[in-house]
Amino acid sequence: MSALRWAALLLLLTACSRAPQHDLAEKDRYVAAYERLHPSVVLFTMKIPANDAKRKGQWDDAYGSGVVVESGAWGTRILTDAHVVEDAKDLIATIGDGVHAPARVVARTGPDEDLAIVDVHVPNQTAARLGSIAHLEPGTPIGVLGYPVPDAFEDEKLGRTVSMYAGRVASLRKGALEVDVPIVPGESGGPVFDVDTGEVIGIAESRFDEERAIGFATPIDQATRFLAAHPRIMEARRR
Repeated sequence: MSALRWAALLLLLTACSRAPQHDLAEKDRYVAAYERLHPSVVLFTMKIPANDAKRKGQWDDAYGSGVVVESGAWGTRILTDAHVVEDAKDLIATIGDGVHAPARVVARTGPDEDLAIVDVHVPNQTAARLGSIAHLEPGTPIGVLGYPVPDAFEDEKLGRTVSMYAGRVASLRKGALEVDVPIVPGESGGPVFDVDTGEVIGIAESRFDEERAIGFATPIDQATRFLAAHPRIMEARRR
């Protein structure tokens, strides 16, 4: 075989050997982010007023997701969408598919930002790292963690656990992060994370009822300002 053919064969073998390694590196980043964030993802179950006028005064089961943003001996603070916990009663938070306890909404924004802070008296849970969207560009790899239609999974005897969906930033819009990952019922309020840093960059939400294939997130920069405006009171710190 000529030297030219040997060189071509060597280049082909090198390219083939690199491709699986690149795929593995991509997989490892997602796996690492999942393992780091899973303990911080929250499932909310609750009762909300029935939407059917014929059932006025009755209550329906509902659910949503959230993410732990602060925790200590006093308890745990969770960030979610305001619409997830709107008019909710019997609100229960299950953290990282493990411990669960009654939860209390302590603050919420208006519909434009759609954020809420929920406290639960469960100490020393794993808090997620919060990032920023300042460095993001369309095409940045991201992931979404949450609980899609948990009642349907239960009905199929598949259990309830965190699901992760991978995608990219589609667009940076005014007051919203658009992603190419659908946000389905149950996932609203869950964390959207930057794969490169593992940091939470948004809180998942669905804006278009008629087109759920387009996903959105409230930028985490808005959420951190909201959190800073509602520090824990001293009573909570002592618990």
